[in-house]
Amino acid sequence: MTDKFEKEPADATPPVSKEASAASVAPEAIKAVPVRHWGRYVSAVVVLALVGLLVNAFATADKIQWSAVGDYVFDDTVLKGAGRTLLISVLSMIMGVVLGVILAVMRLSKNPVTSWVAWVYIWFFRGTPVYVQLLLWFNLALIFPTLNLGPIYKDEMVDVMTPFMAALLGLGLNEAAYMAEICRAGLLAVDEGQTEASHALGMSHAKTLRRIVIPQAMRVIVPPTGNEFINMLKTSSLVYAVTYNELLRATSTIGSTSYAVMEMLFVACIWYLVMTSVFSVFQFYLERRYARGTSRSLPATPWQKVKANMISLSSWRR
Repeated sequence: MTDKFEKEPADATPPVSKEASAASVAPEAIKAVPVRHWGRYVSAVVVLALVGLLVNAFATADKIQWSAVGDYVFDDTVLKGAGRTLLISVLSMIMGVVLGVILAVMRLSKNPVTSWVAWVYIWFFRGTPVYVQLLLWFNLALIFPTLNLGPIYKDEMVDVMTPFMAALLGLGLNEAAYMAEICRAGLLAVDEGQTEASHALGMSHAKTLRRIVIPQAMRVIVPPTGNEFINMLKTSSLVYAVTYNELLRATSTIGSTSYAVMEMLFVACIWYLVMTSVFSVFQFYLERRYARGTSRSLPATPWQKVKANMISLSSWRR
C-alpha cells in the first residue's frame, strides 16, 4: 500500500511567511533631530546686545584716554606694585595655612583650654573686617610705643610696625581663621576608622595626624585653599590703607599726578585680572587632580568645553 502524500525532498526550504521576511529586513536608520532651545538663543542674543552696549559706552566715552592705559600697563612703578601684591599675598597665605593647620588641630583637641583659645581666635578674626584689623596693627604704636621683649629685643613700635609688617599681620592672621575652618573640615572628612586603626597599631596621636589623617584630608583642604589664595590677591588691595605700595596704591599715585584716575584704575583691573586668571587655571587643574577617585567623571577642561560647544553648533546648523 503506497502513501497518498509524496514526501518532500530533504533539501527543500520551508516557505517563509510575509511577517518573517519583513522582520529579516534591516530597519532604517533613525535620524535624530536635536531639540532646538529657542529660549536659549533669544536670551543669548539679549545678553550679547547688553554687553555690546556696555562695551560701546566705555569705548566711545570722550573723557577716557585709552592711550594712557596702554602707556602705563607696563610702567615700572605698576610692575613693582604688582610684584609687591604677589609677594604680600604669597607670604600672607603661607602664614595663614601654617597657623590654620595649628588652629584646626587645637579646635579638635580634647584639651578644653587649647580648643577654647582656638575658637576665640577664629571668632574674633572672622567677626571683624580685614580693613579694621589692618588699621589696628598699623596704629598699634598708639597703645604700645615701645616693643619690649626683655633681653631679646627692644625697639620703637613705629620702626617695627612698618607698612609691610602691618599688611602681613593683618592679612595673614585673618586668613588663618578661615584656613582653620577649612583644615578642620578636611580633618573631620577622614573616617574615624582610620584613626582607630592607627591607634590599634600603636601609633601616637601626633603620628596618626602626620602619617594617616592629614594626607587623606588634603583632598578636601587643597582645592578651597587655591580659592582662598585667589581671594587673597584681591583682598591685598586693602593694604592701601596702611600705605603699603602695592598695585592699587602704585596706580593711584600715578593717577593723582597725571590726572588719569580712571585710566590707572583700569590698569589696576587689568593686572588683577591677569593674576587671578593665571592662578585660576592652576586651581582648576589642582581641583581636577584631587577629584580623581571621588568622581565618576572628571570635569571637562576648557579645551574640551570649547570642543563640545563647537560640535553642538555644527550639529545645530545641520
